[in-house]
Amino acid sequence: MTASSSSRISAVHPLWAVEGGSVTIEGTGLPVEPTLPRVTIGGETARLTSASSTELTAVVPAGLDGGHTAIRIDEVAGETAYVEIGAPLATGLHQVDSPAIDDAGNVYVTFSGSRGQQGPVAIFIVRPDGSREPFVSDLANPTSLAFSPDGMLHVSSRFDGSVHRVDADGNVTPVATDLGVACGIAFAEDGTLFVGDRSGSILRVRDGRATMFASIPPSVAAFHLAFGPDRWLYVTAPTLGARDCVYRISPDGVVEVFYDGFGRPQGLAFDDHGDLYVVDAMAGLSGLYRLSMDRPGEAERLVSGGSLIGLAFDPTGGFVLASSDTVYRFGRSPAAVRHA
Repeated sequence: MTASSSSRISAVHPLWAVEGGSVTIEGTGLPVEPTLPRVTIGGETARLTSASSTELTAVVPAGLDGGHTAIRIDEVAGETAYVEIGAPLATGLHQVDSPAIDDAGNVYVTFSGSRGQQGPVAIFIVRPDGSREPFVSDLANPTSLAFSPDGMLHVSSRFDGSVHRVDADGNVTPVATDLGVACGIAFAEDGTLFVGDRSGSILRVRDGRATMFASIPPSVAAFHLAFGPDRWLYVTAPTLGARDCVYRISPDGVVEVFYDGFGRPQGLAFDDHGDLYVVDAMAGLSGLYRLSMDRPGEAERLVSGGSLIGLAFDPTGGFVLASSDTVYRFGRSPAAVRHA
């Protein structure tokens, strides 16, 4: 099969992806008859899920090195497009929420395990050079990670409804207990801790004492929390419904729907410019989306991936995306590119 001289590749979207994600190649005169063309990503054959003379959608194969990666169509000689592929940073994990990254660029990831399971390592550190070290061992079901304003790592445990402070040597000290099915955690600017109880409560913790702050529908998976630049608390709580939303909660505990267009929203985070990023894990739509605070009704899909769970921004300008068992690293974030 040959293509005509007018066959061209004009665009690829989204411009970021991880293995298992889908990218769409746009063009003119793309060869789809009498047989489908061979598309490669990083030199590896990519399976096509749809094809027309103007669009080809391909699944990103596993095993790619990551980085700026070429997309080519064998039958369209001389035409090349590029996509940023997330490089696997750590595998063999069990993430329930987003990883956490400290100011030195160390990435903290979990092996959460099934309910009541306590593995040999609960939290790992992945250094900037990619080396991985055990960090915390004596903790069942580590669930969500967050740094307090003073730079101390904290972790929730859905096993016993607790939140623990983690010191530099990986020792854990409980700071709050009896928090229900404790999932997402986040700190306000003044150091107040907020905890999402998966059964439907957002708890405010001061001096180890928890009080009810707000209520939202219970989740079948986990609550995910992040504070926005407006000092409101943003929460996702995936259910079994066909559509789920991002909530935001005022400093006085008033709950509003911020965006209602996701299928199964999971981890979320704000960049330094105040934009909100949310991972949607709904099959066929899984990826990373950006919501601008001044246009909350528009979700821009930035990264395509498999079954993603969460994300975290790196102080150097990159970011990581997490599935349940793998964390992927990108050298540049969409925020860094947008504001370059």
